[in-house]
Amino acid sequence: MTLDELQVYQKEVEAAIKGYEKKRKADALAAVRETARAHGFTLEELIGGKATGKTTAKGVAKYANPADPSQTWTGRGRQPAWVKEALAAGKSLDTMAI
Repeated sequence: MTLDELQVYQKEVEAAIKGYEKKRKADALAAVRETARAHGFTLEELIGGKATGKTTAKGVAKYANPADPSQTWTGRGRQPAWVKEALAAGKSLDTMAI
C-alpha cells in the first residue's frame, strides 16, 4: 500500500471510531431515559434541568442601578459594584428597590 492509501484508511478508521463513540453515547442516553421513565420520572427531573447541560434559574430583580436601570440585582449573592458604591455613598437599598 502507498502512503496516500494508508492515510485514506486512517481517516476512514478515525471517522468510524467517532461514529461508534457517538452511537454508544446515544444508546447510553436512551437507556438512562428509559430507566428514568420506568420509575415514573423524566431524565430532566432527575438531574434538575436539561439533560444536555446544566442550567441555572435567574431570580427576579429587586434592585436597579439609579444611574443605569439596565443593571439589576436580585438581592442574592455578591453585591454588584454599583450597589457597594451606592451603599458606601450613604444610600440605602430601599432607594434602589424596583
